[in-house]
Amino acid sequence: MMLESEPDPITGQPVGLPVDATPAQRPGPVILQGRYGRLEKLDAARHGADLWRAVQGHDAIWTYMSAYGPFTDERAFSAWLSTRDALGDPYGYAIIDADARAVGIATLMEIKPAMRSIEVGHIVYSPALQRTPLGTEAQYLLARYAFETLGYRRYEWKCNAFNAASRRAALRYGFVFEGILRQAMIAKGRNRDTAYFSMLDREWPACKTAFERWLDPSNFEGDGQQKKSLTAFRP
Repeated sequence: MMLESEPDPITGQPVGLPVDATPAQRPGPVILQGRYGRLEKLDAARHGADLWRAVQGHDAIWTYMSAYGPFTDERAFSAWLSTRDALGDPYGYAIIDADARAVGIATLMEIKPAMRSIEVGHIVYSPALQRTPLGTEAQYLLARYAFETLGYRRYEWKCNAFNAASRRAALRYGFVFEGILRQAMIAKGRNRDTAYFSMLDREWPACKTAFERWLDPSNFEGDGQQKKSLTAFRP
């Protein structure tokens, strides 16, 4: 990777390029409307029953979550979900399908307005959301919100290094693999090495175009199968 730099005006040593240091905004209770569904602020009372119906019995969803899940029953799930409502970081959004059912969760977290850096994480995709246009659209809507509305310049994706599905998803969405932090966490009593990915503001326009071309209805057959992959739309 080539580091971009210019010389320090006094010492001549290489230093980073100047950037706009205006702090980014924090995420808020917006509705991010898409073609296939929407995202709205997570609300345990409003979304809890739908989410439990969508995730119950699918324990594999929670395997790589660092501190919670799977849940034995709706009461335990609801108790956990209610703790997420008031959090400012991570800031949770429910993913709502075309039938107005909550089928997943995604959050904006590690929020650093002064550094203009933010992460998308704590992603819970029920089987009803996995491998659907809405699953991809939700990531598009969050990234667009982070870059274009909130003003972030770095958008992160991190996951357990063993989570092959998450790593594939990050690359598919256009994130760049940066490396693995060894022994980064203790997760549920086990060592966790963490894989790091990022998308930068200067990379977002190409990723945005790819998302929008993939999400266009003309890219899908009558049975819902894609004609071209998301990665095929990126340079």
